[in-house]
Amino acid sequence: MSSDQQHPYGEQPYDPYDPYAGQRHQPYGYQEQEDPHVTQTWEGQTWDTQYQPVVRQQAAPPAPPVAYGADTAYHPPQDAHALPPEAPVPAPDHVTYQPAPTVDPAPAYSAPTTSGGRGTALTAAQRARAEGRSPLIEPGLRPAALTAVLGVLLAGGAALGSYALVVPLVLLQAVTAAGWFRLNGMWPARQGIALAFAGGVTADIALLVADRENAPAAIIGTLGVWVLLTLVLQLRSHADPDERMYGLMATVASAALTIVAAGHLGADPDAVVVGGLAVAATAVARTLPLPGPASLVVALLAAAGAGIAAGGVTGLGSPGALLGLAAGVCALVGLRAASYDYPSTFVHMTAGVALPLTAAAPAVYLLGRALG
Repeated sequence: MSSDQQHPYGEQPYDPYDPYAGQRHQPYGYQEQEDPHVTQTWEGQTWDTQYQPVVRQQAAPPAPPVAYGADTAYHPPQDAHALPPEAPVPAPDHVTYQPAPTVDPAPAYSAPTTSGGRGTALTAAQRARAEGRSPLIEPGLRPAALTAVLGVLLAGGAALGSYALVVPLVLLQAVTAAGWFRLNGMWPARQGIALAFAGGVTADIALLVADRENAPAAIIGTLGVWVLLTLVLQLRSHADPDERMYGLMATVASAALTIVAAGHLGADPDAVVVGGLAVAATAVARTLPLPGPASLVVALLAAAGAGIAAGGVTGLGSPGALLGLAAGVCALVGLRAASYDYPSTFVHMTAGVALPLTAAAPAVYLLGRALG
């Protein structure tokens, strides 16, 4: 079409560089039919002044209309080549199926192991409790050796004099106070341990000041004062009533044992020599790998033999066998107390060392006075 020819509708020729050409030259009411196969392009003035060609793309077929209220639930895609479901194969006659065993839920705590499964090694008490063994665990060889050494020191101190006897006696009282509290599961109990130990030292001082004839009055008087002092201190405690009663009983018992151990200082020196050696022999003989009844018999025989030997040296004579046997029985009672309720190593090294000698103090004092 020439440039001077008019458009049938009176429009000007189409200018591809005019951005309003497609809008200004259309008559009123005219609607251009869009070709669905034609992609819309930008026809305005851009930095690129070249003509933008029309690119035709194949449009996707329109989706079929969905009827109102149609089922909108999810349907898995159907595979035209999918195989039909397999029929269950019957089991042979000789095969029987058993239901799967039910698994209990995991416990709140893992089972204890001897290697410390969660980073902590088990103690002897925990291992015994986990394995269901007896709550009685004997102290063993090391505590028995320490008991023997302490018994020999007491015997040697008694042979040298009262002031020489005080040194191993104070050590015995300190170990007794600490061991009894730990044996009762009370730790740390520094106040109670210090109170019980102070009672033992007070009894020692009273015995050194008074004569051996006044030893019962010194021991009983110190014990009475310390029981009263313990009551006063427990009344000032703000703990629960049950806990206060438990602490009161443990403190009184510890103080009583520590003060009673001072009976070695008030006893006859020869009786202390016999009793110390008899307890040492009993503690060592109890560790021999023998059955229970046989071990007790051997331990008592060792105590009597040590009493006879020590009695011959000290001039006590044959009655030393009786004193040694009594001291051996008291030592076994002390070992039994230190072995109860899954004791720890600390209990064995304190109560297991001291209680045999502490428990033998009344027998040494009473039989020593009776036989002397």
